[in-house]
Formats: sequence, C-alpha cells, structure tokens
Amino acid sequence: MILITDELRARLLANGAADTETDHLPVVKLFNPTGAATWLLTELDADGDTLFGLCDLGFGFPELGSVSLAELEVVKGPLGLGIERDVYFTARFPLSVYAEAARIAGRITEAERLLRQAAAALSISLPELPPDRAEE
Repeated sequence: MILITDELRARLLANGAADTETDHLPVVKLFNPTGAATWLLTELDADGDTLFGLCDLGFGFPELGSVSLAELEVVKGPLGLGIERDVYFTARFPLSVYAEAARIAGRITEAERLLRQAAAALSISLPELPPDRAEE
C-alpha cells in the first residue's frame, strides 16, 4: 500500500510550508495492523521525509512529534505486514483536540465523547459539528 498518495503529499507539504503556526486538521492516519502504533499526521517538511503529527507507539504516552516516512515504509511486523493507511479516516477536529483526547485516553482515539470533551477543555468552538446524539 502507498502510505502517502500524491494528493495527501501535496496537502501535507502545504501545511508544512505554512508561514504561521496553525492547528491543522490531520491529513492522514497511519497504523500498524498487527500492533498498537498509530500516527495522525498533519505536515510534511520540504525534505519529503519528515512528517509531523500525533504519534502513539502503543505505550500509553502519545505525543506530538516527528517521524520519518522512509522508516515507516520499511517497517515489517508479524506476518510481514507493514504500516497501513486508514483509507476511511476523515479528520473532524484540529490536531490539538486529538492530542488532548489522547492525553485523556492514553492512546489516540476517535471516540466522539472524548473528542468533544477535549474540544471543550481547549475552548475550541466547533459549530459545524452535529449535536451529540448521546446527550439527547
């Protein structure tokens, strides 16, 4: 599987080239299909290799940082499986919200309740989100 398509690469590079520090939406989610590692990536440096985002190696301490695309592409886990891209992932929150939710959960999560809680804790207004059905 191609981890970063040309379209994703262009979006990541554009985010990485931004003149101002911006709380970008994650562009791509990568994961280890035989382990707990997950990456939500927002930016690619001009070197074409250094990605930035929320990195979770599965030890309970997700953190913002950089990772090498070349290194991710050569990882082979059990059964010879490599890192894969979640083709169904669509970011709905800025990276800071995913980072705060990961701090609360101890792992990267897409749980609606935790993401809304994190957004509220960061005082991020997200009016475009539908109402939380669990609250009705």
